[in-house]
Amino acid sequence: MAWCSKDLFPTKLSFVYFISYMGLFINQGILVTASKNSSNTYSYNTVTVVLLTECLKLFVAVAVYLKEKSVSEFIEEFYNNRDTLLYYFVPAGLYCFYNNLQFENLANYDPTTYYLLLQFRVVVTGVVFQIVFKKKLSYIQWASLIFLTLGCIIKEYGRVFTSETSSTTETGVSAFFDRHLILIMVQVFCSCFAGVYNEYLLKGRGSDIHIMMQNVFMYVDSIVCNVIALGYKGQLTTAFTTDNISSIFQVTVICIMINNAAIGIVVSLFLRSLNSILKTFASALELLFTAVLCWIIFGIAIDWYTVLAILIVTAATFLYAQNPVVNKPQNEVTHLHENGHNKEETV
Repeated sequence: MAWCSKDLFPTKLSFVYFISYMGLFINQGILVTASKNSSNTYSYNTVTVVLLTECLKLFVAVAVYLKEKSVSEFIEEFYNNRDTLLYYFVPAGLYCFYNNLQFENLANYDPTTYYLLLQFRVVVTGVVFQIVFKKKLSYIQWASLIFLTLGCIIKEYGRVFTSETSSTTETGVSAFFDRHLILIMVQVFCSCFAGVYNEYLLKGRGSDIHIMMQNVFMYVDSIVCNVIALGYKGQLTTAFTTDNISSIFQVTVICIMINNAAIGIVVSLFLRSLNSILKTFASALELLFTAVLCWIIFGIAIDWYTVLAILIVTAATFLYAQNPVVNKPQNEVTHLHENGHNKEETV
């Protein structure tokens, strides 16, 4: 069967990464939605939450590295690859935008619509992937990407033309291309380019660097980018006031931070073992579960536009499984770490 193809999932552990990635992102959308108040805003500083989450990711990455190696080895590898730290500012900065836009966009879209619109990144990822890795996608692969995009368009069409906003004069094309859709498109670009460039660093330039050290580079840069974001918004001095910190200590917000930290670790393992094209398909499959769970938890109705869009996304995913992308690291023989834990990551 296609789903069991060695090209699709080269190892059992790579399939675990795939399932974990989907589960964690489904949780994230539901948790962020649950953290909104009655006025569709957040009672906490979202940039502060993103910054603290990056600090948590950094702590986890360092802890996992030190579980395998010594402090002296950590310092030596960090120093020897310090130039790679600079390269990680590119995906770190883009992920900073992505993570902060997530809160803005989920305040204006229900989770199912949000994830459907994010599927525009599938085609964009295909284009960027071809450019960065110099790999030409097959006709079947492009057909599956176009089907995914079609599913997104159908869902957004339904949102615009069936919404009960008769009090506004925005209809048709003007309603479709509103400010919030533009923000979604910015988030799509950030996700696409950051994902492909991160894969390039993991499999190309940094393929010989311990994966947790690469995570350390990413999260150090992410912390710097989020501090800059706080400064830009004029919130650097107020982000960690007693009131702001106390507002974060809610069960839902803490769960958002823990879940997002887990996402960061899983994404790096996913891209090292699989590829950014399959990552976009994993994101598309989230729709199936997000729509049902949001209907159960939040009472968000599933209209026929959503059902049709989900069916098209599912068909596109199945089509892609017939001829998946295979993107091996530059060094065909993966450099094993001293404990041999990364043996499975030869893609």
